[in-house]
Amino acid sequence: MELPKRPEFNEYEPRLAKQSRESGRYTPTIKPGEKPFTVLLPPPNANDPLHVGHAMYVVEDILCRYHRMKGDPTLFLPGTDHAGIETQFVFEKYLAKEGRSRFDFDRETLYQMIDEFVNKNRGIALSQMERLGFSFDWSREKYTLSPEILDIIFDTFRKLYDDGLLYRDERIVNYCTKCGTGFSNLEVDHEERDDVIYHLDYKTITIATTRPETIFADVAIAVNPTDERYKSLIGKTATIPLINREIPIIADEAVEKDFGTGALKITPGHDPLDYEIGERHSLPRLTVINRAGRLINTPEKYLGMKVKPAREAVIVDLTAAESLVKTEELHHAVGICYRCKNTIEPLLLPQWYVKIKPLVDPVVQIVEQEQGFKVYPLKFKQDLLRWLNTAPDWNISRQIVWGPRIPVWYCLDCNPQIEVTFLSDSKETISGSYQDLKDTYSFETIVRNLQNLIAPIGSTYLLADHACEKCRGNHILRETDTFDTWFSSGQWPLTTLGFPDSKDFKYFYPTSVLDTMWDILPFWIMRMLLFGVYRTGKAPFEVAHLHARVVDGKGKKMSKSKGNVVNPMAVVEKYGADALRLALVFGIAPAADVALGDQKLIGMRNFITKLWNIARFIVMKTPEGTSIPLNGIPDIQLEQSDIAILQTLNELITTTTQSIEKYQFSIASESVYDFVWNTLASQYLESTKNRTDEAAIWTLNIVLITCLKLLHPFIPFITAEIYSYLPNKDAEHIDIADWPKELMLPSN
Repeated sequence: MELPKRPEFNEYEPRLAKQSRESGRYTPTIKPGEKPFTVLLPPPNANDPLHVGHAMYVVEDILCRYHRMKGDPTLFLPGTDHAGIETQFVFEKYLAKEGRSRFDFDRETLYQMIDEFVNKNRGIALSQMERLGFSFDWSREKYTLSPEILDIIFDTFRKLYDDGLLYRDERIVNYCTKCGTGFSNLEVDHEERDDVIYHLDYKTITIATTRPETIFADVAIAVNPTDERYKSLIGKTATIPLINREIPIIADEAVEKDFGTGALKITPGHDPLDYEIGERHSLPRLTVINRAGRLINTPEKYLGMKVKPAREAVIVDLTAAESLVKTEELHHAVGICYRCKNTIEPLLLPQWYVKIKPLVDPVVQIVEQEQGFKVYPLKFKQDLLRWLNTAPDWNISRQIVWGPRIPVWYCLDCNPQIEVTFLSDSKETISGSYQDLKDTYSFETIVRNLQNLIAPIGSTYLLADHACEKCRGNHILRETDTFDTWFSSGQWPLTTLGFPDSKDFKYFYPTSVLDTMWDILPFWIMRMLLFGVYRTGKAPFEVAHLHARVVDGKGKKMSKSKGNVVNPMAVVEKYGADALRLALVFGIAPAADVALGDQKLIGMRNFITKLWNIARFIVMKTPEGTSIPLNGIPDIQLEQSDIAILQTLNELITTTTQSIEKYQFSIASESVYDFVWNTLASQYLESTKNRTDEAAIWTLNIVLITCLKLLHPFIPFITAEIYSYLPNKDAEHIDIADWPKELMLPSN
């Protein structure tokens, strides 16, 4: 059967992708006694179609196709992530276009709206992954909000509670007043800005601050105990301008003598360092900015003002009161929300925390001693250890709607001080303590229209939705905080495989390779290690391989919020999935950036066309009905040129195999590319153009089928399509054919 004149990739790629998915060939059989090869897909966010960076899943697909051809029971498990704040942020932009916001809805209604939005996009992402040729076991596809997934997540939460590793505390939180949630330090971006330092007269001492609007929450002035300028003032008082409240002057070594005036106003409710100093000196915590970013607990004229206009108003009044001594310029880094780029507001909020050290210690030992776990490239091992050894207790609560709600319940009768925010039946926003609202609004109205609640520290809670164990009352509300998305995705190896008793978990855990981008090492890999070791005693994967990052033409990471995302389907439509896949690994150093441009894609497409033309020539040259022995060399007289290329082919098999085993995908792909283009096409093919003997025909076919197999993990579509035209095959489909082995060649 003759190959068409040219490779029509827009015809055969989607056809083969659909056939592979429907065939079920990638569903492994559990074979007790045989070690499986398992890869879990890092689940893409379900809030939008894929961007071209997701095509780096090709690294995992290369590994899975290679091990499948080696005969290993191979599981490549797909899934999608609900993505917490990422998804809610995208959905809120969608609402804004319609002139609506999240505050127009109760939480249950908003959740259902986001759920419908996500389910539409999940289908898009999954179909795109199919089109890119990833050899998933689709029968095991997972979603982080599936009931069976949530059961395991909640079970881990309860175990943390039982083991004394879970607690609530009111601490300074990185809060975005626009997104309406707190973030960990890892999730805060920083932006260089030109700002102003204001020198303010506190009568006995002059302080310097960039935040004059928070002076109403000052509780002390701190100086360094070694600062000779202020030693005589320690123990005395200063006076806050505009409100004339006296506060103590204290000494603390955390104060930098060379910054500003060397005298630091202490505002524990609005600054992380001030919070630490306040804890050391048992200072009160005052708050003057609420979660909406508006001023509270201030003189009446500032109440309800946003931070920036409040700052301007306070400066005007400080100037009028002659309390503004001077200003100076400051260039510094400011924390901003990684999603919406709003300035982060440090706020005191009650949050749920996990004690991290008991989880970290056994993981550090496993990483340091490489007990069943390695990081590749090796340079990231020290980065991982640094993150582990410096990790603070983990704030696992987020003040958003989208995601698994923390599974605790509060009895409002036992905790009447709990603040609730809900919509009245007339859609008016009502907020206040349950104690103040219960006589006006029914419990049923609060439950039905609830938006959020805030339980003060010390509130009692239940771990199940049932009548209160203390008062037997039924006025029970579930916590409205949701889990940090990394709390759920950090359990991905456990949840996808059905921890603890499923057949899949017992056979496929620990998994073989976790491949992802290096920039989520502290976010995801570290959390999976913590949970995996905590729940099983073993690292959840034997190798964490950190691959290259796809960047735009300016070297910037692709991000939907930056607007520099490339649609992979547009690339596939123009160049083909195979060309895109090959471009992502060809000529790339481990964990380096991949700048994807047209020239490289054209080069890869040209190679695919070259491979097609080579195959077409060999198929046409092979007489119809010719039997090509595929296992060993038949009894034929090989010429020296035949033996030479077979020797080079043997070297290529070794190089490609070893390179894939060492995660050197660039070396593997470049080696086969060079052999096909130069050794096969430019040399041997030219020398056999006029040969019709059996040795030449056999050698050409053996070289072709071997090259197709070596290339298949990288470019599965073109290799599968050519393979289907070959008159002699060792398997029905190339993806289940045997990985090439070296031929035993004549000694001369």
